[in-house]
Amino acid sequence: MSILPNIFVAMGILVGATSLVAAWQIRREGDDRAAGRMLGLAPWLTAPWLVAGLVAAPWATWLGVVLLTALGILLLLVLPPWGRSAPAPDPGGPACLDERDTMFSRAEISPGSDRFDAYYDRRPASREPDDAWRERPGLLSPDAALHDPIQFGAAEATFETVTALHPLVEGEPAAERRELDPAAASRFLTHWARKLGARDARVTELRPHHCYTVGGRGDRYDEPVDLDHGWALALTVEMDKEAVDHAPAGPVVMESAQQYLASGAIAVQLAILIRRLGWRARAHIDGNYQVCCPLVARDAGLGEIGRMGLLMTPDLGPRVRLAVVTCDLPLAASARRGDATVADFCRLCEKCADVCPSAAIPRGEAVEVDGVRRWQIDQVACFGLWCEVGTDCARCVQSCPYSHSDSWLHRPVRWLIGRSRPARWLALRADDLVYGRRPASREVADWRRTG
Repeated sequence: MSILPNIFVAMGILVGATSLVAAWQIRREGDDRAAGRMLGLAPWLTAPWLVAGLVAAPWATWLGVVLLTALGILLLLVLPPWGRSAPAPDPGGPACLDERDTMFSRAEISPGSDRFDAYYDRRPASREPDDAWRERPGLLSPDAALHDPIQFGAAEATFETVTALHPLVEGEPAAERRELDPAAASRFLTHWARKLGARDARVTELRPHHCYTVGGRGDRYDEPVDLDHGWALALTVEMDKEAVDHAPAGPVVMESAQQYLASGAIAVQLAILIRRLGWRARAHIDGNYQVCCPLVARDAGLGEIGRMGLLMTPDLGPRVRLAVVTCDLPLAASARRGDATVADFCRLCEKCADVCPSAAIPRGEAVEVDGVRRWQIDQVACFGLWCEVGTDCARCVQSCPYSHSDSWLHRPVRWLIGRSRPARWLALRADDLVYGRRPASREVADWRRTG
């Protein structure tokens, strides 16, 4: 008696059970729509195997052989390192931005002020588009389209708490300097950051392209940035997936604020410790940066810069917030884990560009900008939408396949897409099938509602 029918039935049971467990896991992650799709796919994935094993006919056996052959071909495509990208080269880069050109700086200058006139005398091309978004209600405005008084109030309360940390970002070091082994100091600081709540923390040498050239926020406006620290520790904190899945509604800006506070508090603690050891240190936190955090984090090995212009981490994609501590305490640089597969996946995907309500995210290939090949978003269009809806949107973050929960279901997929170009293509097709090409936003939870 042939063993093939038993193999076909066993495969059917395995495929069916895996599909049901996957649907259960997706439901646990809070995506009822995707769980329903996965549940609906289960019979279609299972039935051919069961037919091949239970129907006593030659054609059924041939069906099973075809299924096994197709499965073998699939495994040969996705398991070997076909098209595995070489490690991403060190991109380096020119001096970083003039902070006065960032949207947050431009939003702070008051029309009619000397600072306002000076800026648009220097950047006349920015005047017309900036006047357009200034006519909109504004971020966290009570007149914004998605205004909710308690959700927006909660975000403002958190941002106010972040501002309360600003006086602590820098200070005088202790008179007595403690000499430390650089490797031991780096090991302690990165591990302590994780104990304090960071998802990851790594170290890099501070390089010229990490730093703003001129300050653009608050009392630092127009002040040249002269940051002569030698080292930088970058850290990430996780944004809650349930909150991000509400994007672009109020919960997402609540979560952004909360994780800016969390990352800022960790960075301030680290900076205070380093100063107590007698070394100069500065924390770079929301609203008070002298460095471009994504570039520091990339060079420290925390991830790569993706299509949406954000840091793409290996396990959470862009669903993180960042902070940096710079210091003159000698540290040991972490090995940069350059991963060119991230850029390759972003090149194939374009899902963030599809869902972006402001069409600010470019499609197509990366282009050379300031000597570095990358995608450059339209920051005016992006910020203009924020001023309309009142939140920081995050539809790009919510839709990114890398942003799925770091669970047993998604870890093998991340491993495969880092290994094989065919796996990247198939993973994207599967993500579109289960989660949708334009994933829907989650309905705001009852406890977050005020009426």
